[in-house]
Amino acid sequence: MSHPLRGRTAIVGIGNTRRWNAPDRSPFDQLQEASVLAMEDAGLRLKDVDGLFCSLSTSGLPVLNVAERLGIRPRHADGTMVGGASFIFHLQSAMSALVNGLCDVALICYGSNQLTAGGKLASMPDPQPYENPYKPRYPISSYALAAARHMHEHGTTREHLADVAVAARAWAQLNPDAFMREPLTREQVLASRMVSDPLSKADCCLVTDGGAALVLTRADRARDLPRKPAYLLGTGIGVSHRQISAMPDLTTTAAVESGRRAYAMAGVGPQDIQHLMLYDAFTINTLLFLEDLGFCNKGEAGPLVSSGAISPGGRLPVNTNGGGLSCNHPGMYGLFTVMEAVEQLRGNCGVRQVPGVQLALAHANGGVLSSQATAILGSEDTL
Repeated sequence: MSHPLRGRTAIVGIGNTRRWNAPDRSPFDQLQEASVLAMEDAGLRLKDVDGLFCSLSTSGLPVLNVAERLGIRPRHADGTMVGGASFIFHLQSAMSALVNGLCDVALICYGSNQLTAGGKLASMPDPQPYENPYKPRYPISSYALAAARHMHEHGTTREHLADVAVAARAWAQLNPDAFMREPLTREQVLASRMVSDPLSKADCCLVTDGGAALVLTRADRARDLPRKPAYLLGTGIGVSHRQISAMPDLTTTAAVESGRRAYAMAGVGPQDIQHLMLYDAFTINTLLFLEDLGFCNKGEAGPLVSSGAISPGGRLPVNTNGGGLSCNHPGMYGLFTVMEAVEQLRGNCGVRQVPGVQLALAHANGGVLSSQATAILGSEDTL
């Protein structure tokens, strides 16, 4: 028996400002532009929105600020903030709200000026008492700890990590909208300045500005709108910890749980997925999520990546826009994983298009491997 939410809703509009370096744009400017673009893409108007889902690292009251800025009065809203995974948490909430009649048109939106604001992470108001005395570089030292443990337990090497960055850059070179498109080699990654051992500058995501938005509605209405719908087949979330020192196992994330729940709702498994978007804030993320989402066994992701499997022309297309490592990363990146999955399902990706995509998986991460969220999207043929 299929899950009651499976295929009942669809993404019908996407908006991407593609303004990765915009000193004249505030986070709300970026969010507003992306929202207008998404509504235009969907063939709808802002006044049609009655479900609002948003989170910003620069706002303590995002729903109130965004509703005022957009001039809308939603009857359902959610401002859940769990870092970069927030937007797939929102996606799951929006699915349920739409199916249960709490709203008819849901808007999920985000904006950031992290690059032009000086590159500072503005989402750390809560102290980390067990870690602050050691003066870590937040958040990279947390991810470096996970990378070092993965190396210790599974023999992962810096070369494996470097090949994640190289694969992302190879995809970015096929994407005219990517922020970084210059050639990148394994040797260049390994020679990059060390920031928090074993992670170098080239193992870290970009710092950019940007704005993104999605529009969702129920599947029966989606078929009457101008864009090819991307149906939501399954979602799952997982919450593990706040501080990295409280993470139960540094080499296993809550993506195990979020992935299991998403697969169960969608009625598919990793062997069915044809396109994969993973939140690559750091190169270690890609390895962890490939393993935890079931695309290889624990400890095997490094050799998998180094085999060329996730690069253009490989058997497992991963982060085809260039990812957070090479396309863009405006503070919280999760919404962009979903948007690239939608573009691939629509067949709109030009030279980076993966042939015949019917099932795509988008996965997002928040905090310091703290929150995980997985979404499985499909074409009409998968319903």
